[in-house]
Amino acid sequence: MSEIPGDLKFMKSHEWVRVEGDGKVTVGISDHAQGQLGDLVYVELPEPGDHFDAGAAIAVVESVKAASDIYAPVAGTVVSVNEALTDTPETVNEDAFGEGWLFTLEVDDADQLNELMDADAYARMVEADEG
Repeated sequence: MSEIPGDLKFMKSHEWVRVEGDGKVTVGISDHAQGQLGDLVYVELPEPGDHFDAGAAIAVVESVKAASDIYAPVAGTVVSVNEALTDTPETVNEDAFGEGWLFTLEVDDADQLNELMDADAYARMVEADEG
């Protein structure tokens, strides 16, 4: 398993969240998740301005193996999306925690971030799943 950045929060469904400090969060899928999916061939991103509740399906990633919903980690409004993924979805495979980010949300309630796992808890969950 690759290094899991300690500054991220995680959902059980393998989305990661980076708190940007300005009421916004950047969201992507973990390196573990992209590895399980295999080579990504398509990414369907939300529209900026759309609002989603926490836990709602917000995007889709498709690989040669399967399509997988991406869920909103917190309630919020989409501020921006990673347009580059339209042409190069494999960026998620190559740099899941960096250039492979999916979208940015303006958070409705920052307290919802406290419900997400920290990097250590996520690593333990992944190890238990693999064990």
